[in-house]
This record gives sequence, structure tokens and C-alpha cells, in this order.
Amino acid sequence: MESSFKRVHLETYKNRFLEFFNLPSFSWRFLRLAYINILSNLMVPIAGLLSITFLGHLKDIHHLAGVTLATIIFNYLYRALGFLRTSTTGITAQGMGRKDSQEVLLVLLKNGLLALSLGLIILILQYPLRWIGFSLVSAAPLVKVSAQAYYDTRIIGAPAVLLNFVLIGWFLGKEQSGKVLWLSLIGNGANVILDYLLIIRWGLESGGAGLATSLSQILMCLIGLLLVVKDINWQDVKQITKRISLEQWKDNLMLNRDLFIRTLIFLSAFSFFTNISSAMGTLTLAENSVLLQIFSLVVYFIDGVAFATESLAGNFKGQGTKKQLIPLLKFSGILGFIFALGAVSIIILFPQTLFGLLTNHQEIFPSLNAHVIWLLPVLSFGSIAFILDGYFIGLAEGVMLRNTALGATFVGFVPVATIAWHYNNSNLLWLALSLFMVARVVLLGLKVPKTLDN
Repeated sequence: MESSFKRVHLETYKNRFLEFFNLPSFSWRFLRLAYINILSNLMVPIAGLLSITFLGHLKDIHHLAGVTLATIIFNYLYRALGFLRTSTTGITAQGMGRKDSQEVLLVLLKNGLLALSLGLIILILQYPLRWIGFSLVSAAPLVKVSAQAYYDTRIIGAPAVLLNFVLIGWFLGKEQSGKVLWLSLIGNGANVILDYLLIIRWGLESGGAGLATSLSQILMCLIGLLLVVKDINWQDVKQITKRISLEQWKDNLMLNRDLFIRTLIFLSAFSFFTNISSAMGTLTLAENSVLLQIFSLVVYFIDGVAFATESLAGNFKGQGTKKQLIPLLKFSGILGFIFALGAVSIIILFPQTLFGLLTNHQEIFPSLNAHVIWLLPVLSFGSIAFILDGYFIGLAEGVMLRNTALGATFVGFVPVATIAWHYNNSNLLWLALSLFMVARVVLLGLKVPKTLDN
């Protein structure tokens, strides 16, 4: 009785708080999702940092260098296939909004089968992929041997990695961010423990690092599947066979295709940025790499807000309550912008402290201090762009996301980046990245009114 009274009391205070600050009714729901998403996102860099620490304490540095080299291949491969998560979240959230449990289960089935198929294709083609990947990078012989050892053991987990994308997307679409957090804790925690055992205790070096990642992803996948089994209604499993149609599979593949193209465009833009930085010299490459690391860290926070936007935008569309979409976009946009502005303020006010944590090469500090100001436009406009991305992902607007990505890259980024390359000018390169973010905001923003049409 007392517990029930406290709960009612708490709800009353929450409602008064929302009324006082004139906040939308879904604010607490949104903040809870965003908070858990951010915690979940932060597990990834923390686990990665600990893995690097174990490798960095080995006698030979080529193991660390080899893993860093091979990670480039996996980052490109898995990030390109990250559309499996985004497409799953949007359609699942819409099914939840319609209270259509069978559609929600169908999304998991369709994208789960797609993920497993792609994972098996990667396993079958692992040797050609290895040859292509390592032919595109140059390294000392010992570094290459370590990189290949890491590749050979990490590639084993490909099906589990891709299925985890779908599971995470599904739980996010169902607004079950707590389960995503638990999966992240289990997966990344197991990775750290296995890294210690395989690298330090059993001396498997770079091959052990790859095996640790694969095994932790497989464990995460198994736990995720157990959560699914516990969550689903088995009556729905019997019924969904009647709803499977060729047209549905085609629509699903088209959405995934569009999101894949979008992701590939973004990866290519950032790769182009890195390649131009490399052409400008080692110091410029090192400086821009540090600034991009800071950018990536802040994006982990903004992504937590964007993921919450995906979940609620899809849910509102499924419910048919489109009047909630603009308040959602305003609320999430302001929150994402505050995160970006707060982070940039700390970076600009305390640059030496942050740079000292990321590198001990004092020779690049003057250049870092000169260019750190570029994080202000990149992250400010970038935060709004990521929120708009989340909004359109929740609405499953794959064609719109694909076309705006193409426009932002070839109109906002490539022309100025090419001029920067020609004149060997790092400021122009950062201007190109800023214009890329501005173009994304403008092009996506212009499409928002269209999503409000009945």
C-alpha cells in the first residue's frame, strides 16, 4: 500500500515538473531510453580501451599494431552492415505502435535470417576478403602476420555479430533498452575477461584478442536469443506463417538496401577524410586522428539520444499520432545539441588535459590547439544531423536517408575536400566536414514536413 502511494506521489511530481517546464508528455519515457542507450554505447569504447591495454603490455609491439591494422577491415565490414540494426528498430517500433505483435516478430525473423545469411557468406568468403583487405594496407611483415592471426580468429564470430545487430535493433524498437544494456555489459565484460585470459594468461597474443571478441559476441548472441524466447508469444509464432509474403520480403530487402547504401556513403566520406589527412603528412594525419577520436566519443552520447528518437518516432507513426513527431524532434534535437555544445565547451576549455590522455606526442599539440575549434561546427550541426537520422530511421524512410546522404556527400563534402587536398590545407578539410554536416541538416530538415502528411 505504501509502495503504491509512493509511486503515485512520484508520478504527480513528474507531471508537475513537465507542466512547469512545458515539456512534452513523453519526456520521461524518452530520457529513460536515452540514458540507458548512452550507458550501453559507452561499454564499447571502454572494452576496446582495455583490450588495447592488454596488447600494449606484451613484449612485442607488432601484436598491438597488427590488431589495429586488422580492426580497420572489421570496422569497415561491420559498420557497412550496421543497417541491420537501424532497419530492425524502425519497423519494430512501428509494429509496437500498432500493437501488432505478429508484425514485430516477423521483423525479427526476416532481418534475423538476412543477418545469418550475410554472416555465413562472410565465413565462406573469409579468405578472399582477407586477401582484398590486406592487399589494400601496407605494413611490416611481423605486423601483417599478427594482423592475419587476429583476422582469422575474429572472423569466426561474423554470424553472431550480425545477428546481435538485429537483436539490439529489435529490443530498441520495443523500447527495451534495459535488455540492450545487459547484453552490452555481458558482451563487453566477457570480452575483457577473455582478453585477459587468452592474451595475458595463455599467451595467444593477437590471435587471442580476435578469439576473445568472437566468443564474447557468440555469448552475447545466445543470451539475446534466450531473452527473445522468454519475450515472444508462441501463439504468434504459429500465426506469422500466414502473413509471410514475397512482397513483404521484397520491401524489407529494399529498405535494407537503401540503408546499406547510406551507411557505405558515410563510411566512404570519413575514409576520404582520413586519406586526404594522410596525403598531407604524418603530423596532420596524427592530429586529425586524435580530433576524430574525440568526435567519435561525443557521438556515443548523441547516438543514445538518436536511438531513443528512433524508438519513439516509429512508435508514434505506428500509433498514427503524428502530432507527437514535431515535439519529439524538437525535444531530442535540443537535447542532442546540448550534449554536443557541452562536450565542445569542455574540449575547448581544457584541451591539454584531453589531448594528454589521447597522445603523448607533444609535437602535434600546437596543431591540435589550432584546429580543435572545428569540432564546434562539426559536432553542433552533426548532433542535429544524427537526431534527424534517428527520426527518419524510426519512420523507416530508407529512400529519403539514402538520397540525402548522397546529396550531402557529393554537394557538401567532396568539392571542398578535393580543394583541401589540392591546396594541402587542413582547415579546408575540416570546413568540408562541417559543410557535410550542414548539408545533412538542411536536406533532412527539408524532408520533415513530408513525414507529417497523412
